[in-house]
Amino acid sequence: MLKEVIYHRPKDNYAYVCTNNLLHIQIRTKRDDVKQVTLIYGDPYNWSQKEWQTAAKKMKKSGSDQLFDYWVVSVKPALKRLRYGFLLEDEQESICFTEKGFYSVPPLDDTGYYFCFPFMNPIDIFRAPDWVKNTVWYQIFPERFANGNPKNDPEGALPWGSADPSPSNFFGGDMEGVIDRIPYLKELGISGIYFTPIFKAYSNHKYDTIDYLEIDPQFGTKETFKELIRVCHQNGIKVMLDAVFNHSGFYFPQFQDVLENGETSRFKDWFHTHEFPLVTEPQPNYDVFAFTPFMPKLNTENPEVKEYLLEVGRYWVREFDIDGWRLDVANEVDHAFWRDFRKEVKRIKPDLYILGEIWHDAMPWLRGEQFDAVMNYPFTTNILNLFAKQTITVKEFVENMTGVIHMYPQPVNEVAFNLVGSHDTPRILTECQEDVDRVKQIYTLLLTYSGSPCIYYGDEIGLTGTMDPGCRKCMEWDKERQNTDLFQHIQKLIQLRKQYPLLANEGELSFIYSEEQKNLLAFTKSNEEKMILVLLNTGKDHIHYKLPAHLQNKPAKNLWNQRKVSNFKLPGNGFMIVEF
Repeated sequence: MLKEVIYHRPKDNYAYVCTNNLLHIQIRTKRDDVKQVTLIYGDPYNWSQKEWQTAAKKMKKSGSDQLFDYWVVSVKPALKRLRYGFLLEDEQESICFTEKGFYSVPPLDDTGYYFCFPFMNPIDIFRAPDWVKNTVWYQIFPERFANGNPKNDPEGALPWGSADPSPSNFFGGDMEGVIDRIPYLKELGISGIYFTPIFKAYSNHKYDTIDYLEIDPQFGTKETFKELIRVCHQNGIKVMLDAVFNHSGFYFPQFQDVLENGETSRFKDWFHTHEFPLVTEPQPNYDVFAFTPFMPKLNTENPEVKEYLLEVGRYWVREFDIDGWRLDVANEVDHAFWRDFRKEVKRIKPDLYILGEIWHDAMPWLRGEQFDAVMNYPFTTNILNLFAKQTITVKEFVENMTGVIHMYPQPVNEVAFNLVGSHDTPRILTECQEDVDRVKQIYTLLLTYSGSPCIYYGDEIGLTGTMDPGCRKCMEWDKERQNTDLFQHIQKLIQLRKQYPLLANEGELSFIYSEEQKNLLAFTKSNEEKMILVLLNTGKDHIHYKLPAHLQNKPAKNLWNQRKVSNFKLPGNGFMIVEF
């Protein structure tokens, strides 16, 4: 047994409490090295005849990545406290793993050897809004979705869709255009809209904020926005806004004051300045986002800056009843700011969704005191690599996704913001070399997987486009130029997700992999009563899927056509969604 690989810590994704007071415990071992793991546990104060009283519960192997096996178990301590260790067995030996190391038999003379979960304090439980688990998001880039009021078009706006998108052109998309198209979103099945920034800014993308407390005039007025919120809520659609608290725009008045007055500016400490006067060339002498001098980094540790931005967070929740904040470049802002931000906005609306843009392992932000979720780009990467770029095998996909799943506690995974494209990535149809069947498979996976899925505007009707700015085309509203077959495919998947909770966030997700059918991606979503099997043939040839032994001879229904099924034959790039 390779002891140096065995890992556990009584924190984060390795030990956490769920809202039903179950304590989930996870341990990691070398892949295919350990045959069985058993949790040895008990109340730290339960003693008899100078010996600690323990119980034992076998752990379940919940998955494997390229290097490790993951084992999980749930227990419900009667008095909300626990000491525990692990009994690990292979074919040669049995050892007890504790916080103090390894022992040939479990030491029962002192609980100090063992891992400690001191108390299951309710305030420490990760709590994200329940509604997010059943939300299907639609991301709108407001400048390019729909032009409902040509009177507020910016100067020089082009006729809708008359040119390719560029970093500097405008087409007049606005709030009234979104209001006009709410019936379309209802028809698709959308229950949440994520808007990229709508605040006053210089660019067409609006990530260079000029005024955080004003809507950009090209999008409409605050009254228009209130009407948009009202119509959305009336139609069961939540609204999430995008905020850039890491940096402002170049024309942010406070930054302009520093440019003009230098060291005498009362706002000089609002930014990370290195020297005065400020210069933009050959490179800025102040901290910026990436390398652009037009996005100066805000000093969120400065009390004035902090209070200004916290009021921004409060204002749009308090005055407009928005349902969520998506936070741009969230990992470059200090943790102390985000802790206070959460307290302030949740005080106004406890079920507000707080989503951070973080592209890597985000556990430090997901401990319940900062964000509810992050944009799940590891999920995105693996889907694109398997279906679009075809650079990994099904086996590698399963291993990679198993690693992603075990990065976070289960309650975090249930509200993860899962996406396959955005304003920052090439269009999904373009990524798939315009192979619509592969796009259908990608959406089949996205909309039957755990988490909170998001569709980038226009992807559902087959818009194409390369990396920014190519992915920011005007929405195509001419039905003759829409891929209505793709629209109907996604629409049906959303309906099934709503109709069958197992396709959303009920039950347990498990991958099934067979070396005999290397091109078949299979996973189940199951609870104590039912199981749904999702099959995706990633190859071009037909596959006849052989059911696992525990599913053979059980009644099965193809949820796509609501017919009984006994023949599990999938065409190339085909799929099946089957309920047992």
